[in-house]
Amino acid sequence: MSAPAHVARFRELLARLLGWTFADDDAQPLGAMLRERAAANGMSADAYLARLAARRWEAESAVLIERLSITETYCFRHGEQFAALREDALPERADARSAQRTMRMLSVACSSGEEAYSLAITGRQVRPDPDWIISVTGIDANPAVLRKAEGAWYSAWSLRETPDGVRRRWFRPENGGYRVVDEIRRLVRFQRANVAEPDEALWRPGQYDVIFCRNLLMYLTTDVTRALVERMTEALVPGGYLFLGHTDSLGRDPAGLELRHTHRTFYYRRTGGPPPAQRIASLPTRTEPAPGPDVPEAAPPADDNAYEQALELLRQERFTDALKLIAAPRSGPVRQRDRLLHGVLLAQSGRLDEAIALARRLSDENGLNPDAHQLLGLCLEDGSAVAEAIGQYRLAAYLDPGFALPRMRLGQLARRQGDDRAAAGELERALELLAREDDQRITLFGGGFGRIALTVVCRSELDACGVHP
Repeated sequence: MSAPAHVARFRELLARLLGWTFADDDAQPLGAMLRERAAANGMSADAYLARLAARRWEAESAVLIERLSITETYCFRHGEQFAALREDALPERADARSAQRTMRMLSVACSSGEEAYSLAITGRQVRPDPDWIISVTGIDANPAVLRKAEGAWYSAWSLRETPDGVRRRWFRPENGGYRVVDEIRRLVRFQRANVAEPDEALWRPGQYDVIFCRNLLMYLTTDVTRALVERMTEALVPGGYLFLGHTDSLGRDPAGLELRHTHRTFYYRRTGGPPPAQRIASLPTRTEPAPGPDVPEAAPPADDNAYEQALELLRQERFTDALKLIAAPRSGPVRQRDRLLHGVLLAQSGRLDEAIALARRLSDENGLNPDAHQLLGLCLEDGSAVAEAIGQYRLAAYLDPGFALPRMRLGQLARRQGDDRAAAGELERALELLAREDDQRITLFGGGFGRIALTVVCRSELDACGVHP
């Protein structure tokens, strides 16, 4: 078997045993890992792969998991999600659990424990009175990080996003770092678990009020992702909450879950249970929702063709003429698509402050509109607010997993920041989606490039990352 064939077989076995998937640019480090582990076990590459495929090999699996895991994390990472947990999800669950006086939470792929302890601290802050039982379980496949989690000691860098008051109350200075106080440690337990394998006790239906599973799904195979999402959904109590990472999306209408948007973040609530305090509509499939069967569509204004004319002028890069047309007084209602086009034209004309203001109004009025977030991202990026622009692109891609253009911008920005692995993942996804991208979206957000030109640009960026789709 050739060296490339060895690596391909190694990737296949890792996918089968652990549920993990790897990008094409991982071939070289995987090949080095394969040679190292085969030599450590006194085997040829062929013999090592045959043994790995034959039957359970716990000791070797533990080594592979330790060596291949991505373990970077910190306390209260993505604070907007913890704000939604503290101010929306947990108070609602406390009302629903008033008879049982208990709340159970699960941290999936908990790594070295920062997320699990952050959940416990948040639960402790929210609990209605001291008689309540707060329970957090952290699971991970990597035994090394679980040992660190049990120790509950962290450097100042791990607490970089932790509010000062929280750090003072729930952590104690020790050996140049901080240790979680015993009161919180008693609320948390850790166990080793492989999400690619079923576990009846861990995934017992209806046992968790909240599950955090952030930035894991992107590393799993499609089949394992599907099975894990089903298990998590079933393991939530009706009305329970699922928080995913910004890189993960379950699409518009995942089975058994409804999307919520508060605190400038998105998360999911399992259907059923008591009515939530705030419920949001299902995502529209286009910028303008289609009329229901019993609601007649509003009559278009007499000059409705102004939109199409302005769009054509945009294609011709006649921005000033298009802007005059789309901003002219209308004889009927101004539709959302007209305002979106108006914002694009303001940006193209260099009137960034006005474009940003309009884009923010659109996203505030309908936080579930991916096109509004894409427009805002483009305006902010041009205005040198790159970090906020990245957040807007992530929201656009999260809200519409079929939207190619935010993926492309995320890939280009990741490459600019030197993160070729993240760039390759985003650009590969963008390239896959570009063939099906909506023509009007390409006109609005393609920067003057057509579908073919965008595809060429995307391939060129991928080549620069060392990935060849």
